[in-house]
Amino acid sequence: MNRYRNRIVTLFCGSIINAILGGSLLAQDGTVFAPENPPKEITGLKISENLLINGRLDEPVWRLAKPATGFFRQFPDQGGKVAFDTEVKVLYNDRNLYFGFFCPDSLGKKAVRVPDLIRDFDFFNYDLVGVSIDPFLDRRNAIAFQTNPYGAQRDLLCFDDTFFDREWDGFWKVRTTRTDSGWVAEMQIPWATLRYPKLGPPNAKQQDWGIQFVRRTRRIGEQSSWSPFPRAFTAYRMNYAGLLKGIEPPTPSVNVRVQPYLLTDYKRTFVDGKQVSDTYAPKIGGEIKWAITPHTVLDLTLNTDFAQADVDRQVQNLTRFSVLFPERRQFFLENATLFNLGDDFNQPFFSRKIGLSDDGTPIPLDAGLRLVSRNLTQNIAGLLVRQRQSDATQTATTHFGVLRYSRNVGKQNRFGGMVTVNSSEAGFGKPAVTNATFSADGFIRIKDPFSWNFMVTKSQTSGAGGDGFTALSKFIFSNNNWYAFLVQSIITKDYNPRMGFVYGSNLINNNIGAYHIIRPRWRPKFMRQMDPGAYLDAYHRASDGKFQQAELTIFPIWLIANRGNRLTGNVIPTWQVVDEPFPIVGITIPTGKYYYTRYRFSYDSDLSKRFSVQTQLEFGSFYNGQLTTLQGQARYSPIPNVSVKVAYQRNGFREVGEDNQSAVTHLITPEVRLSLTPRFQLTSFYQHNSVASRDVWNIRFAWEFQPLSFLYLVYNSNSNQLYNNSLRRFETYRNEQSIAKITYLKQF
Repeated sequence: MNRYRNRIVTLFCGSIINAILGGSLLAQDGTVFAPENPPKEITGLKISENLLINGRLDEPVWRLAKPATGFFRQFPDQGGKVAFDTEVKVLYNDRNLYFGFFCPDSLGKKAVRVPDLIRDFDFFNYDLVGVSIDPFLDRRNAIAFQTNPYGAQRDLLCFDDTFFDREWDGFWKVRTTRTDSGWVAEMQIPWATLRYPKLGPPNAKQQDWGIQFVRRTRRIGEQSSWSPFPRAFTAYRMNYAGLLKGIEPPTPSVNVRVQPYLLTDYKRTFVDGKQVSDTYAPKIGGEIKWAITPHTVLDLTLNTDFAQADVDRQVQNLTRFSVLFPERRQFFLENATLFNLGDDFNQPFFSRKIGLSDDGTPIPLDAGLRLVSRNLTQNIAGLLVRQRQSDATQTATTHFGVLRYSRNVGKQNRFGGMVTVNSSEAGFGKPAVTNATFSADGFIRIKDPFSWNFMVTKSQTSGAGGDGFTALSKFIFSNNNWYAFLVQSIITKDYNPRMGFVYGSNLINNNIGAYHIIRPRWRPKFMRQMDPGAYLDAYHRASDGKFQQAELTIFPIWLIANRGNRLTGNVIPTWQVVDEPFPIVGITIPTGKYYYTRYRFSYDSDLSKRFSVQTQLEFGSFYNGQLTTLQGQARYSPIPNVSVKVAYQRNGFREVGEDNQSAVTHLITPEVRLSLTPRFQLTSFYQHNSVASRDVWNIRFAWEFQPLSFLYLVYNSNSNQLYNNSLRRFETYRNEQSIAKITYLKQF
C-alpha cells in the first residue's frame, strides 16, 4: 500500500509542476485589481406617478433620468471595450424602485439567446441583465434581480460572494421587449420586498446604497458590469459595487405577507393494472411572512404542503458512498444558506430529514416556525417544525429544532455555531429517541485570493451510540489565473446526525487539487481559456487510519470556448481497499484490494443555442472487471416557449463483482417544457430506471396569475416491479396522484 501512496504522490506532484512550469511561459490577461476609489455613482430620479410595466420605457419620465453607461468587460477577455455598451436608468416613488435597461445589439432580435422560460434560469447560458443591491452599504450582502430578453425572472440573496440563497423568490415584476436594435427590460421592485435601514433625522432622509449592474451577451460570450470587478469574482462582490446616491425610500412600515392555499389530492394504487385503493383529501393551510424589522423576518407555515415541488430525479449510484438528493421544497430552500454548514458530503443539518422518509415518501407536517435576523454584526436563525405521525411510513410524531448564530468579524470574516435537536416520540415498536448536534464553524477571507472554511460538530443521542464527531477544513485560493483547494474532513464511527447528511462513516478524507487558467496570446479567436490540472481524493478509516480509497483525476485537456463549448479529457487512476462486500446497482463487490485506471472524455456544445448536446464517455477497468458508461443530454428549443430534452445513461458492466457479472443498465429521462409566457408553463418528464424496474411520470401546470400567486395542476405516477413473496413472481405496483392547488399572496 505504501507503494500505491508513493505512486499517487508522484503522479499528482508531477502534474502540478508541469502545469506551473508550462503556465509560467504563457501570457495572462488581467489581474485581480482593487475596487475603484472613489466608486462610480448613479442618482435615482424621484417621480410622483406609478409606471405601467410593459418593457418599453415609453413614459416621459424615463427620458428625464440620467443613464449609467460605460460598462467594464470581464469575459471573454478582462478589460478593453465592450462590444455593446448597456444603458441603465433608475426611478423611484413612494411605492416602488424602478430600473430600466437598454441592451443594444447590432443583430437585434436575431441575437437573443434564451433556451427556455424557466424561472431562476442558469446564469451562464442565457442573455441577461440584472442589478445587485446592498441597501445597508456593508459591502458584504447583496440582493439580486435579473431577467432575460423574454422576461423570465431570476433572483437570489448572496453573502460575501460565497454563500448563495438562489431559491429565494422575491415579490417583484419585470417585462421586456425585443427590437431591431437590442432589447429592453423594465423592473418594478416594491420597497416592501427590500430590507433597508430606518431613516435618520428629518433633515437626513436620503440614503446611499451599494449597487452593481451586470449583463451577459451570450452570443459572443461577453460579460460586463457597470462598476469594474475582476473576472475571478462575481457581480455580487459588493466591495466592487458603485453607489446609488440620494434616494428617499419610505419609512419601513408593517410588512406582512399572507399566502393561504387550497388543495385537493386524489390518490390511487394499482397492482398489475387493477385498482386496489383510492383516497381523496381536501386540504387548506398557508404561510405568513412578517418583516418585524428591516433586519428580522418571521415565517410561519401551517398544515404545510409541498405538492407543487419537483419530484426527485432517480440516479444510478456507481460509488460506495451515499448520494445527496437536493432540497426542492420552497419553505426550506429560503434562507437555507444560513443553516448550511459543511459541504455537499457532510452537513449537520439537512432539511430533507424533515417531512420526508429515507426513500423520499412525504410525511405530513403540522406547522413550522422560522425566525431570521441579520444585521451588520450578527446573524441569528431558528427553526421549529412538528412532523405528524405517519402510518404509511411507520414514523412517530417528531419535533425538529435548529438554532444558528454567526457573528461578522472584520470586513469579511464570520464565526458561529449551530445546535440541532431531533426528538421522536415512541411508536410503531420503537422507543422515544432524542438526537442533538452541536457545531462551531467559521469563514475567514485571509486575503482576497485566500479563504478558509471550517466546521466541527459533535453528535449526542439518548440511549446507546450516536456520540461521535465530525470536522471539516476547506482552504481555497482563487484568482484570475489559478484555482486551488485543500479539503480535509473526519467522520468518526459513532457520529450520527439524525437531522443531517453524511456520505459515509468512520472516514478521514483528504482532497487536494488545482487547475491553471491559461489564456495565451497565441490561442485561437474562438478559444476563451484552457484549465489543465489535477485532483487527489483519498480516504482512510478513522478508527485505525487504514487506507480505504484514493482517486487521482488528471485533466490535461480542459478547453473552454468563448461561446461556452467545452472539451475535457481525464485520466483517473484509482486504488480501492474493500473490507466488507457492498452492492453497486445490484452487483456485489467482494472484499479485496483493487487498482485500476479509468478514462473520461466529455463535450458540451453551446448550451444557449436552439439545439445543444452534452456528452460524456467513461471507460476502463472497474474493480475486478470492466465498466463503460455513456451519458448525455440533448435539448432542442425551436423557440423559447418550447423546449424538448432527453437525458440518457448507459452502464455496461463486464465480469464485475463476486460472480463476475456482465450486465447493462439504463436510465432514460425525456422532458418537455411548454411556456405561453414565463408565468404560464406546462412541464412534463418521464424516467425509466432499469436497475430499480421503476417508471416515474411528473406533469405539472403552473400559472402565476399575479406575482407569487399560483394555480397548480399536478399529476404523478410511480410504478415498479416487486416480488410477491408468496407466489415468487413479479407484480407491478403503480401509485397515481392528481393534485389541484391554488395559492394567493397578499402583501400588507
